[in-house]
Amino acid sequence: MANKYLLHGKLTAQAGKKEELAKILLEASKLVSTTKGCQLYAVSKDKNDGNAVYVTEIWDSKDDHDNSLKGVGVRELIMKAMPIMDGQPTKGQELEILGGAGI
Repeated sequence: MANKYLLHGKLTAQAGKKEELAKILLEASKLVSTTKGCQLYAVSKDKNDGNAVYVTEIWDSKDDHDNSLKGVGVRELIMKAMPIMDGQPTKGQELEILGGAGI
């Protein structure tokens, strides 16, 4: 488990743009799902925060995650998402996986 890389981040959309941002991130999940090292790319939303979308990723390594950002179409989706976000995305939490079901 110690070698796996988990990243959990919150992205904040501009008012009224949460569903559009979520759709872009779901497109990203399809792109990276076949990328080397991708174990999980989950997109979720908070029922109590009208603008927040969360992404939780598990990769075989940080390098695999970093390389996924260079994949075909990924940069285009990032550029599509940036104008509807409320500011720059903050760095996600890098968490240590201890174990659990499905891992």
